[in-house]
Amino acid sequence: MAFDLKSITGNKARAGLAALALVLSSTVAFAGDKLQYFTWSGYELPDFNKSFLAAHPDGVEASIFGDDDDAFTKVKAGFRPDVAHPCYDKVARWNKEGLLQPIDTKRIKNWDSIFPVFKNLPDLQAGDGKVWMVPWDWGNTSILYRTDLVKDPEASWNLLWDKQYAGRMATIDAVHDTPVVAALLAGVNPFDMTPEQMDKVAEKLREQRPLLSNYTTDMTSVEQALASGQLVAAMTWNASATSLKKQGVPVEFMKPKEGMLTWSCGFVMLKDAKNVDLAYDFINSRLETDSGKYLIQAYGYGSSTSSAFAAVPKEELDKLQLPSDPEVMLKTTIFTGPMKQNDDLAKMFEKVKAGG
Repeated sequence: MAFDLKSITGNKARAGLAALALVLSSTVAFAGDKLQYFTWSGYELPDFNKSFLAAHPDGVEASIFGDDDDAFTKVKAGFRPDVAHPCYDKVARWNKEGLLQPIDTKRIKNWDSIFPVFKNLPDLQAGDGKVWMVPWDWGNTSILYRTDLVKDPEASWNLLWDKQYAGRMATIDAVHDTPVVAALLAGVNPFDMTPEQMDKVAEKLREQRPLLSNYTTDMTSVEQALASGQLVAAMTWNASATSLKKQGVPVEFMKPKEGMLTWSCGFVMLKDAKNVDLAYDFINSRLETDSGKYLIQAYGYGSSTSSAFAAVPKEELDKLQLPSDPEVMLKTTIFTGPMKQNDDLAKMFEKVKAGG
């Protein structure tokens, strides 16, 4: 795949048409007796919900979104799955639009096994033992770089602003990733900023833009470009580091001095879900120990449950740079929570990417 900033506008237009087509076709394609699941690419695998499929063969139909903003836009436009898989920092936004219904934790069999740091997140509480999202996965965002092509770099996000690697770096096309890092480097609180501070972040992003090969959420293409040497460094999630190391590619997942970004995502139930009982069965299946264990071992992401971590040997967790207790990691990373200026920041980011 060619990495070309000039193609962004055309890709956005095609993505918009694809989103519209998805919304229009969904009302016809959805089968009433199948759970409709809306998620990230790679999270639709049957390995994550074996007991659900044992009880409901061919009982789930998955649709894929590119990132959280993509998912929100499609659902707000009328796309109606039963269960969706956004990240924590976006849940309040979904809720504000009246898109969600509370999930009864009494019907979540493994609820007590979820780490307190995730199940007690403020925006998740719906009162009376109910929540707006059931946490399922968490992980880190950092710089994945070729150790043979980038020699002894400073442990800093500044690597993605290093002019000597111009044209050979990529970053994530999402408002809760690249702009957050730009804010950290600009000395600004990424989650609550004044207009003047946002200008500083915009300037930092403008400095970076001509140095990049592209902005993307297509991690498969990023991994291929890193493997070939077309890219020497890129902002990625844990799974890319796990995948390339398994292939023998000499890469390292950096621990920036400013802090890696840590995120948590999970399952929400849409307000007008047609298959509520199936939704609970599905969520319960996803919270089983084997599901979380597979998530850790296959992708290098953290499960929300302590039972999944207990099933993975410590030496394997060490190789994946995952502590058995996420609170240990959160002491040195930046947890991506809700952003007060999300919409304004998103508009600014789009303008910068377009050359403004």
